[in-house]
Amino acid sequence: MKLEVRDAHVGYEKGKAIQRFVNFTVETGEVCCVLGPNGCGKSTMFKSVLGLIPLLSGKATIDGDDISDWSASRLADTMAYVSQSHTPPFPYQVKDVVLLGRINKVGTMGQPKEGDYQIVEQAMRDMGIWELRDEVYTDISGGELQLVMIARALAQQPKMLVLDEPTAALDYGNVVRVIDKVRALAQMGYAVIMTTHSPDHAFMCNSNVLLLQKENPMKFGRAVDIITERNMKQAYGVNVKIVEFVNTRGEIMRMCAPVF
Repeated sequence: MKLEVRDAHVGYEKGKAIQRFVNFTVETGEVCCVLGPNGCGKSTMFKSVLGLIPLLSGKATIDGDDISDWSASRLADTMAYVSQSHTPPFPYQVKDVVLLGRINKVGTMGQPKEGDYQIVEQAMRDMGIWELRDEVYTDISGGELQLVMIARALAQQPKMLVLDEPTAALDYGNVVRVIDKVRALAQMGYAVIMTTHSPDHAFMCNSNVLLLQKENPMKFGRAVDIITERNMKQAYGVNVKIVEFVNTRGEIMRMCAPVF
């Protein structure tokens, strides 16, 4: 599966585009990290790709098919969205929250079948939260909650996951755990698009990067090519140093460190 966005203008009012001429692709087994300063249009672009607001111009296609003509049900069968924040309204058990991901298949008045429960179980196992299945999800940690939300998205059985700042407000340990699961999802064959405020996440995922800027044209390419000291200065207005080191597997890793 391939999502392709070409010459897209995104915004809420015609003639007042927040971003112009956005071009990027993401395919099965890939991660695309969307970077950029606050207010540059990352969330607006997500909403446009998800069909929540129309593109002002340009086109978004999946395998060549213009998704602006797709029904909400067809989009839900293909893409699942996880927002950056979630306030649990009721003390449901974790397994019941994940089961909500089957609504598009079961229907609002339908009853889940054995196959639906098996899919929910697998989604929880894939996210490493099976042991939390009977916990009340208002009582679990922020990192665990985010993994529950991703498991709920997996229960939709989409081909693509759209994650809006999946590590927002998490401590360092939970950030690493969530990013590790994002890497695993790509290896499982999902296409993943996620916004993040940390360039290091793109390095950790060995991803493509869509860098949105306020005053300069967007950039798209491999993390090693887009996350450069010059580009970070241009996009964020700060000086950074790209640091390289070798991990325990002998792989070259990179980090983006601020220069004070």
